Amino acid sequence: MNNRFTRCPQLRVSPQRTRATVRAGRGLTGPIASVWAMTKQREDFELNRPGAVIAALPAVLGFVPEKSLVLISIDDGELGSVMRVDLSEALPGRIGPLAEVASAAGPEAAIAVIVDADGAGCPMCNEEYRDLCATLTGELAQRDIVVWAAHVVDRVAAGGRWHCVDGCGAGGVIDDPSASPMAVAAVLDGRRLYARRADLQAVIATDERARGTALADLIGEHAASRDAAHRADPTACVRRDVEDAMAAAGRVGDGQRLSDADLARLACALGDVEVRDTLYALAVGQSAGEAESLWALLSRSLPTPWRVEALVMVAFSAYVRGDGPLAGVALEAALRCQPGHRMAGMLDTALQSGLRPEHIRELAVTGYRLAKRIGVRLPPRRAFRRRAV
Repeated sequence: MNNRFTRCPQLRVSPQRTRATVRAGRGLTGPIASVWAMTKQREDFELNRPGAVIAALPAVLGFVPEKSLVLISIDDGELGSVMRVDLSEALPGRIGPLAEVASAAGPEAAIAVIVDADGAGCPMCNEEYRDLCATLTGELAQRDIVVWAAHVVDRVAAGGRWHCVDGCGAGGVIDDPSASPMAVAAVLDGRRLYARRADLQAVIATDERARGTALADLIGEHAASRDAAHRADPTACVRRDVEDAMAAAGRVGDGQRLSDADLARLACALGDVEVRDTLYALAVGQSAGEAESLWALLSRSLPTPWRVEALVMVAFSAYVRGDGPLAGVALEAALRCQPGHRMAGMLDTALQSGLRPEHIRELAVTGYRLAKRIGVRLPPRRAFRRRAV
């Protein structure tokens, strides 16, 4: 092919830090993975070892990629943006948008990894993948990004095999992803790693209650009574909604089931912007885990359009604790339901631009201020482990 890849590059890793950032993209064959994993610099993570780099992908993406094209950008010798898109017949025609997303942060180089159990067995038989990578190389070159290497791997698991796409003869064994320095850092950060992307999506997938009509009717009935209560005493109504939400989070944290009446009240409460702005503060409080479990439950249980606010609450909570995989999936679902949602759009833009969680956490300050004004005592703020990115 015309644009060949540098074989087995010896990348220079910055001694100061190792960064892994994943950007979002829409309109491709399945969205580009919208996540990033911030880790402390690990001296034992070697960018010049394909087996180690490929083994780190589950920790960065939040799940084990299958049938995927993964594009890893390199910026100043560090791991930069990592994007994933499904392999499909339509993918060659959509490489341009992928390259455009990759170029947003201006990386100097990239590594392509094709995950395909069916196509990885014969290093000399990958004409389709050589053509795909030639197209990718050309698109990236137009944006001043050099493709340093392209690999095909049968499975991202211990003992998986990789080889160079261009038939250079290089190949090897994948390290154990569970022992990757990136995976260790993810676990220390409290992130859960999923076996498949579908498992991650299941966290917010709608259930039977959301698909029925009974709950929607009940929400409509409760909305009328809440509107009357809000007109009579707005502050008391908001205070009651916030306190009810915190109590519900505690019950969910204890493993209790919420009734349809509970779900209806919470759906109406999240429709109030003052309630939502106050509850965002729970993401940085000591009961953040319980609150996020509640938002995830609501995102599964509430019908559209009420589930949108719960999805955004999930995304915000996941974002501030550095769980980009879950934040990206939740935002994707929210924007699919309501493309013009202001908070979802803002968070999605921040995610795509690589804005770090500590900046997003500042939004929670408003929640504490509102809580004080309406007379609600929120859980104390928790300390976040300082991250090197």
